[in-house]
Amino acid sequence: MKLFFRKYGQSGYQPLIILHGLFGNSDNWVSYARRIADEGFEVFIPDQRNHGLSPHSEIFNYPAMTDDLLEMMEDQSISRPIILGHSMGGKVAMFLALEYPESVHKLVVVDISLKAYGSRPYHQQLIQAMQAVDLNRLNSRQAIDHELQKEIKELRIRQFLMKNLHWRDKEQLEWRLNLQGIGQNLTQMFDAIETSTKFTKPSLFIRGGASDYILPEDYPQIRWNFPYAEIITIEGASHWVHADSAEQFYLISSGFMNDDKV
Repeated sequence: MKLFFRKYGQSGYQPLIILHGLFGNSDNWVSYARRIADEGFEVFIPDQRNHGLSPHSEIFNYPAMTDDLLEMMEDQSISRPIILGHSMGGKVAMFLALEYPESVHKLVVVDISLKAYGSRPYHQQLIQAMQAVDLNRLNSRQAIDHELQKEIKELRIRQFLMKNLHWRDKEQLEWRLNLQGIGQNLTQMFDAIETSTKFTKPSLFIRGGASDYILPEDYPQIRWNFPYAEIITIEGASHWVHADSAEQFYLISSGFMNDDKV
């Protein structure tokens, strides 16, 4: 699948690929990408399948998203990139690093582990809330926000989801997300990555101290598959650690990525 992507920085610099999470898109990481590009990185931010401006598909799982990423790397002649992934994007990053370790230079995983996460009904609730919005009747973001508020009380979550709205024409808003395709395959997003393969290159796991996505009991498995992993907690940050503590996150991640640059 040919993914839409945004690109920052100059060709020939160390490539960095940033992978957004579920319900996100490349736009979520533009400010970070522009800043890190100024430090000598060639930054690519794809929209993953069923998200943003990338194609829709009924197939939605980690092997397929990894294949999409490999295809983009081949098409753009991206060699040995650093991969940074948040949440769902972090699982794609781990899958790529473990299945194709020779293709990855370094790994940064943001608030996700290898484990299975079981049923997460809240995510299905978000999909159902978006699907329930009558976009033929509501033609303003304010009206859609009011409708979503019936099921989604957190303003921050509504604002995040509404970044996926765009004007199909002058009078009609629509979701860029493939809500049906994501919803039908949602449970696969919470599957474990189970492999005996090890990624023996530098790896950094950044977790939010107020998040339950990476817990101390997950450390042994992380360090088994990623023997050189460093695990850093940003206290007080939620699952959206890169947004909650943007400056601290930037300093930690950029320091790791710049560590071996000449």
